[in-house]
Amino acid sequence: MLYTPHLTTRKIMPEMQEFPMLSLSSRITPEHLFYIRNHFPYPIIDMRTWGLQINGLVNRPLYLRYHDLLQMHQVSIPVTLECAGEKRALFVPKTRGEQWELGASSHAVWTGVRLMDILKAACILPNAMEVTFEGMDKGVRTDMQGIFTYMRSLPIKEALNPDLLIALYMNGKPLPFRHGYPARLIVPGWYGMASVKWLQRITIIDQPFKGPFQAVDYVYVNTAKPVETIRLNSTIAQPSDQQVLAKGEHLLLGTAISGDSPVLFVEVSFDNGMTWQPASWLDPHESYSWRRWCLKWTATNSGTYDISVRATDAAGNVQPEIADWNEKGYGYNAIQKIRVYVD
Repeated sequence: MLYTPHLTTRKIMPEMQEFPMLSLSSRITPEHLFYIRNHFPYPIIDMRTWGLQINGLVNRPLYLRYHDLLQMHQVSIPVTLECAGEKRALFVPKTRGEQWELGASSHAVWTGVRLMDILKAACILPNAMEVTFEGMDKGVRTDMQGIFTYMRSLPIKEALNPDLLIALYMNGKPLPFRHGYPARLIVPGWYGMASVKWLQRITIIDQPFKGPFQAVDYVYVNTAKPVETIRLNSTIAQPSDQQVLAKGEHLLLGTAISGDSPVLFVEVSFDNGMTWQPASWLDPHESYSWRRWCLKWTATNSGTYDISVRATDAAGNVQPEIADWNEKGYGYNAIQKIRVYVD
């Protein structure tokens, strides 16, 4: 079977789509609303010939067809994916890149084969340093000559984390084409650039990988540190900025997440950060997952209200007032502020 999107979609540009945060009503994001961040046009995939290659520094190179992966032991894990450019539009001054607002993140339950099981079956050699993951999507870049495939790597230690998956299903259904069918990598706790879609090749190497989507993109230029785990962050999904509300009771709703230490609590301020009120959790804690929070608020008087939200994690970290500005606009995690009007 041949998989390809509409011709005009492939020719114009990579598809970008935010999750509409106002529609946040459950922890799980429906597949058709799940955010999309592509680097190239959609690939054409012929399932009659597709297979996943595992090669490089291994004793036993593998070539796994789709039915081979389906017959392997399957596990499920809930994971929130968040683009490293989430909230980039909020940086001051503006930075380069797609001007994502609040919806470059979504949550799903992923099912597939543990990457660790596949690497162990291939018998990695002792001098292995990193594992590279190559997608089928390819195209040109504006900053260098040539045709590039989307390709990333992970250190061996990270790749052997038992929570990493080669996902075949999303929310209990076969992985949608737009989200990486037939197989994609899921790297829990890391920004979404690590979870390579349309996976076709895994290669074990003995030196640091220097591909452009790792050495040029997804680097905090001001510190030269690579973009990796999701920074502590929280978001107000409802109400929206500049919304006009009636007097009376309103339910504030949002999400919080951290890729390192669990989020301990969320607080909301209605006086520009002078005082804070604790919000309540709608969801239990799950590693690698956003957690929805809520707070009932009664607007008794007409006027303008500045509402802020901040999260604190189990290590004592608190969201900063100002995000660390960086040239490419990665990892925005400042306290979110909105303004609403009560009429």
